[in-house]
Amino acid sequence: MRIIFLGSSQFSYPSLEILMKSRYEIAGVITQPGRPFGRGQKIRSASIKDLAESSRVPIAQPEKASSIECRELVQEIHPDIIVVVAYGQILSKEFLAIPKYGCVNVHSSLLPKFRGASPINWAIIKGEKKTGVTTIQMDEGMDTGDILLQKETPILADEDAESLSKRLAKLAAEILMETLSLYEEGKAFGTKQQSELSSYTRLLKKEDGQLDWNWKAEQIINLIRGLTPWPGVFSFLEGQRIKLIRGYPIEEKCSDLSPGVILRANVKEGLVVTAGENSLLGITSLQPENKRVMNSADFIQGYRKKLEGMTWSFSEKEYPF
Repeated sequence: MRIIFLGSSQFSYPSLEILMKSRYEIAGVITQPGRPFGRGQKIRSASIKDLAESSRVPIAQPEKASSIECRELVQEIHPDIIVVVAYGQILSKEFLAIPKYGCVNVHSSLLPKFRGASPINWAIIKGEKKTGVTTIQMDEGMDTGDILLQKETPILADEDAESLSKRLAKLAAEILMETLSLYEEGKAFGTKQQSELSSYTRLLKKEDGQLDWNWKAEQIINLIRGLTPWPGVFSFLEGQRIKLIRGYPIEEKCSDLSPGVILRANVKEGLVVTAGENSLLGITSLQPENKRVMNSADFIQGYRKKLEGMTWSFSEKEYPF
């Protein structure tokens, strides 16, 4: 089959890589334009572009894949099928109708749950115990197409969004190849999604990482895991913005203090902080603003004041300088 591949994130990489090693003809790759990043606002091109260039595959980086110009380019290639993996744009009806077999999307959740952006992050944040990948025959909706195949996997207790994403990206490559085989064999039949079971997610924002200590300790840990590596979970201690990198729930309960109070600070436990519903959270790794990530023992030893009794603030303005 003659394939055009659409993808833009690191999650897409294993899928394109396995396609390039396969018997299929990769007739073109469409990826997002390079975007400015960092203080210097340098342009960063997607690794997908680098991979395509290394194999001399034609590349396009339109602002919108559904534009007339891009559609005309795709029509000239005459693809049998278009594969979409973490591309980041909704495609028009006209674009979806171009290839002989339509467009297949690999989505990183067990659809119909977690339709939309950042499904891996939100599955962890919401405390899900399992997730997976799904291939669908794309329609005009957001991840609403008929399901072709699904693969399920548990979410491990020590996994964060970064490590889980790497694992799911490999699973996505596997299910993609199985799905394309179904098309070759004439066995690609979709099953309609149960819309009544659907849920939607959204893109992450920097402010999602601002911690509310009224959450239970277990919810806070899920938030930390789900927002790693970006945007990260943060709170303020004496007006200083500090990221929480690793933590663990403590079985002990504490009903005498309001959430956000440092109950204990020691080398063995780290920072023990009160959280919602009388729960306790142990912080083992953190990162003060403009400093390196450090374990709690180093932070405690380097702090000039007694930490016990201090309260984490919701914002730096809450601390009266």
